[in-house]
Amino acid sequence: MNTKKTSVARDASRAGEPYFGSCLCGTIRYAIRGELGPIVLCHCAQCRKAQGTAFATNAPVKAADFAIVAGATALAAYESSPGKRRHFCRNCGSPIMSTRDEVPGVVRVRIGTLDSRVDALPTAHIYAGSKAEWCEIRDDLPQFAGREAARQHQVD
Repeated sequence: MNTKKTSVARDASRAGEPYFGSCLCGTIRYAIRGELGPIVLCHCAQCRKAQGTAFATNAPVKAADFAIVAGATALAAYESSPGKRRHFCRNCGSPIMSTRDEVPGVVRVRIGTLDSRVDALPTAHIYAGSKAEWCEIRDDLPQFAGREAARQHQVD
């Protein structure tokens, strides 16, 4: 496996260190005391709407490893489809994560909200079949029309 393109490989200097993240206004702060799963770029229409851009950059994290350390009362959620909630700061609107009822042990963190250095690189484009017509994918990452087979039981 090429460790340059896998998001589960962590630089030796980060091994065991938590990741920290926050919203735009700094009200919500969170910590991840575990590994980030594979970072993917999701081009589905819902992620485009929720992020206001061409795609969302997400990584699954074990729910037990994720903790809101400040501003929990500012965390709001919107059920964008049955059983899927997008969690965001009610003050500034920053998307923080999403959860799915069918996968209760996983949260999908929005990588752009991390304050800690992330050495891992994205591993794939998902829902590339519904990408914005004005967005060109110009890298060599695998592209999947929907969810890649390995993630069928994970969240988007």
